[in-house]
Amino acid sequence: MLPNSPLTPAERGVSALLLQCLSDRGIAERLVISHRTVECHISPGLVKTGCVSRLELAQWMPTIPTLPA
Repeated sequence: MLPNSPLTPAERGVSALLLQCLSDRGIAERLVISHRTVECHISPGLVKTGCVSRLELAQWMPTIPTLPA
């Protein structure tokens, strides 16, 4: 995990695609995983961040720190 980021790398990857307004199935197709796996990454992401919706989680994503170059 990134410092100060409550999300795992998989949760961050799935949640970042929420910014592209993709459905669970759209995210699953993009990442070549099942839509159930997408759900299993979004749900903990909501809990860990305190977000109450996919939209809120998508808006929260740009606020997490990134690794230095």
